[in-house]
Amino acid sequence: MGFPDSEVVEPAPAGPTSGGDNAAPIPVKLIVAGGFGVGKTTMVGAVSEINPLTTEEEMTVASEGVDDVSGVERKETTTVALDFGRITISDEVVLYMFGAPGQNRFWPLWNDLALGAVGAVVLVDTRKLQEAFASVDFFERRGIPFVVAVNIFDDAYHYEPEEVREALVVPPEVPVVICDARDRGLCKNALVTLVKHAIDRTPAEV
Repeated sequence: MGFPDSEVVEPAPAGPTSGGDNAAPIPVKLIVAGGFGVGKTTMVGAVSEINPLTTEEEMTVASEGVDDVSGVERKETTTVALDFGRITISDEVVLYMFGAPGQNRFWPLWNDLALGAVGAVVLVDTRKLQEAFASVDFFERRGIPFVVAVNIFDDAYHYEPEEVREALVVPPEVPVVICDARDRGLCKNALVTLVKHAIDRTPAEV
């Protein structure tokens, strides 16, 4: 299974701001992606400095046999469009986070969410590691910088980052970090790691 292909329009490089000390901060769009029930909504909510916008709906019997709830059997709601949050890194940079829906039927929305994105956090549940392959492939094929964030679940075996890298066949230059989606500090570290990685991937002339 994979994502539908579509032409991705690269964002125009941000030019210098004017107005001296009153210049508006640079907005940076980031995607929080991953499989169903991996913790994307939790991560956006944990790190956002504003009340996050969510599009969660109650799961119904119609999803039985469609959504794989193994490992998240107590999950009662699911994102049907996107989650949105904001975090200010400095006076010059503000991150805008867009959480992508995880179910297969909502994958076409990812093409729209990816437009203008500087990078993505691929959140991973090691209990369902196979679900991460589609997310990794999506961003690799579009040339969008990403980091892999291994979400901590209380009943999951703890794997080292390099073990997860090997299992997902992630290139050495892609950061792999440990992240508890409930912990603001760890979530912020994953986002900062992503921004630094995206900067390193940006050509010097931009």
